[in-house]
Amino acid sequence: MMSKISTILIPFNFSNTSEKALEYAVEFVGKDPNLQIILAYVLDGNNSVKKEEVLKAVGDKYGASLKRPIEWVSTKGTLTESLLSITEKQHIDLIIMGTFGAFDDDDSKPTNTSKLVAEVNRPVLVVPYTTQEFKMKNIALVLGKEEIEDTKALDTLLRVARRFNAQVHVLTIQNKPGIYGYSEIDEKNENAIQYYLENFYADRMFIENPDVVEGILKYAVDKNIDAITILPRNHSKNSMPSKGLLTHELTLHSKVPVLAIN
Repeated sequence: MMSKISTILIPFNFSNTSEKALEYAVEFVGKDPNLQIILAYVLDGNNSVKKEEVLKAVGDKYGASLKRPIEWVSTKGTLTESLLSITEKQHIDLIIMGTFGAFDDDDSKPTNTSKLVAEVNRPVLVVPYTTQEFKMKNIALVLGKEEIEDTKALDTLLRVARRFNAQVHVLTIQNKPGIYGYSEIDEKNENAIQYYLENFYADRMFIENPDVVEGILKYAVDKNIDAITILPRNHSKNSMPSKGLLTHELTLHSKVPVLAIN
């Protein structure tokens, strides 16, 4: 959980997906002098690109859109471990990472993105390569039947909503028989949502669908949602897929960015 957003890390390897993440981050930051973009390049031993040349090219391309120059860090090692180390050393508040997603519905291999989300203790905003433009007016917060483990995690969502004056639509997929919306836990969650999200809290929806991921993605399309927010550490097997599975499935198949708040 973060108490502010001031440093944004983007894993950058010159690929189309990392370029998409950078483009998205530039729109996210805008001319805010309090936000710093840091590109992280993990050396694999085979890439001979001179980072100074690339940094200058990137700076020239996006410099006019930002108040603060883009910074750059590089290291050697495995991707996830290297990014975790950089995140701690650079005091990163938010990671924005691009992804191609799944090429077909049967794709179930773990991705670098889902691995990072599972291990890092920072919010990660996953940007699909198919994202056409930056929008952050309607955000879906996905909750299960369990009580929100750390309500302060909602503070991160509030900061994003406040930044873009976005409306937050809270969604629960009813994938199993039972009573939804009337339990003591539901009431506690409702109170926490109202307290932390303030006037950015728009509505609460309960939708029946035996497939949680399908239900979330369909809702996102039907309601023109610009970003889906999940609380991975809050998932339980009783109401939603496990932490790793839901993160993996959404980052593979969502057509809109997914904000995972750890």
